[in-house]
Amino acid sequence: MSHVKAGGTSKNIHDSQGQRLGVKRFGGQKVNAGEVLVRQVGQTKLAGKGTYMSRNYTIHAEKDGVVAFKQRRKKNFTGRTVPRTEVTVE
Repeated sequence: MSHVKAGGTSKNIHDSQGQRLGVKRFGGQKVNAGEVLVRQVGQTKLAGKGTYMSRNYTIHAEKDGVVAFKQRRKKNFTGRTVPRTEVTVE
């Protein structure tokens, strides 16, 4: 037999905080070098000219300029091409 009395159930204790992902600077906005443009999990958006991607896939501005978004097709590992958004700073 058990030596511990029955414990009650607990709900809503495993909730973690949101990661605040998404686009931080939108098209047409002026940015300075080093600013965060997009926070993402995985490579949903591509880093184009004037930007670079850090280890956690965050896209930063490499230089001062204006943010622009454009659609581009990228080849998958399987060979299939999928549409992706490319972030650039001009």
